[in-house]
Amino acid sequence: MAAITKSGTPSLSSATPPPNNRLSGLYAGEVIAAGDACVIKNDGKIYRASGAANDGNAVVDGFAATSAAPGESLSLYWGVNFNYGKNLTPGTSLYLSGTVPGGLDTAPSTGGTTVIGRVVDSTRIYVQKSY
Repeated sequence: MAAITKSGTPSLSSATPPPNNRLSGLYAGEVIAAGDACVIKNDGKIYRASGAANDGNAVVDGFAATSAAPGESLSLYWGVNFNYGKNLTPGTSLYLSGTVPGGLDTAPSTGGTTVIGRVVDSTRIYVQKSY
């Protein structure tokens, strides 16, 4: 198991993300960093997803393209590429981290048993929802 470390600030690298792969008009319920895997909770706000337990927090509804403070507007994306790290191994499957909220790992966690991404090349990842 190896956590995938962000290098700098992750950013969308898909030239034009399809409109049907974006959800806008929601607000952050906590501090969210660009590239974080996120879940929409029953209060309608966005939080960092976590694979620490097999519960509602282990769902990935999308990935934050920008950072946001609580109460700030935030859009989620899926089915897109992100510039995310460095020295990544192409073809590696990615799972929701059980130790880093919003983070990714190369091995399944207690709640993060679904592949939610794949390493494209040494710096980019492809991400998707967990369902």
